[in-house]
Amino acid sequence: MKILTTVALFLIMITTMAAQENSKEKEVKQTIQDFFQAFHDQDSTKLRAMVDPSIYMQSIAVDSVGNSKLETEEYSKFLKSIVSIPSTTKFEERLISFDIRVNGVLASVVTPYSFFVNDKLSHCGVNSFQLYKKEGEWKIIHIVDTRKKEGCK
Repeated sequence: MKILTTVALFLIMITTMAAQENSKEKEVKQTIQDFFQAFHDQDSTKLRAMVDPSIYMQSIAVDSVGNSKLETEEYSKFLKSIVSIPSTTKFEERLISFDIRVNGVLASVVTPYSFFVNDKLSHCGVNSFQLYKKEGEWKIIHIVDTRKKEGCK
């Protein structure tokens, strides 16, 4: 009887921990989805509120011979470029999937994507987000992406 009670308590504990982790993953995923909603809405106020002021934004470009180059952009410059897109230009970044890892107050999210301008595929790649939980909210602290024009689905 004692062993059965111990096993039952252990299973309850594991189930509870899995539910908590799943809840954190849902929160992180929602943060990324909210980021892209604000991005598509060109809402710089929301985009600024979702990140830590020390955020890093980077892109990895690969030239025609396969050399890679890391470029860093200021978040404020990114916001200005998003807001300046004319209303006549339709743009959409479609996230294909989410690979979410949460460890306490740190989260990592990888999202392959396809980017469309006026309903035409422009490029594709992978986003990588780093987030941390600050005062009960997930804040994005680092975004790095890749971009390519060939091999997109």
